[in-house]
Amino acid sequence: MTVDRIAFLHTGAVVIGPVAELTARILPGVESVNYLDDKIVKDLGDAERASSVEGRLEELVRAARDAQASVVMLTCSSISEFAAPLSERLGIPVLRIDEAMADHAVALGSRIAVIATLPTTLAPTTRLIAERAGVAGVAPSIVSEVVEGAFAAVSGGDRAEHDRLVGAAIERLAVEADVVVLAQASMASAADAVSVDVPVLTSLEPGIERLRNTLAGS
Repeated sequence: MTVDRIAFLHTGAVVIGPVAELTARILPGVESVNYLDDKIVKDLGDAERASSVEGRLEELVRAARDAQASVVMLTCSSISEFAAPLSERLGIPVLRIDEAMADHAVALGSRIAVIATLPTTLAPTTRLIAERAGVAGVAPSIVSEVVEGAFAAVSGGDRAEHDRLVGAAIERLAVEADVVVLAQASMASAADAVSVDVPVLTSLEPGIERLRNTLAGS
């Protein structure tokens, strides 16, 4: 496949910069375009609005296809389960940025701890890990936790408090885990501030590396 443009679909502006930086480094010469709906995660937790999410994502993927993107990547774990049906309906590859992270976690051990700051992200990430474990033919134990107060802190501009809360959860859960998975890319800074004896995985870099490998194998 000759790829001149790839599209990233985001639910938070905070990841656009890091994704752009990684894409420039890992996929030099490939143009990227970003689409953002920063209310999707909030609306997934709203009984009246949740049903609108898939249609909104379909519109964004269609826009990317019409803009001649060759592939779309979803950068938010909360929406990763929409990837396959959107790809099938719209006839364009739709990839999940967190799939490589999930595969890595499954390969690292039988005790996986998943941490998120939002329940709407925790559940899809846990299901993804279970799905990829099934593909690999293993059955790890998965424990999960939403870090209370962390999302409110970072949303209010207090990154230090977010990192303190998430870091404490990492240190606590790592004691009885083979690997810790951070369900949201925005949590990565917390991992940089702690030292534990097991790997702490985030999604962005392995996701972009898998995108590169996928395109190279097309």
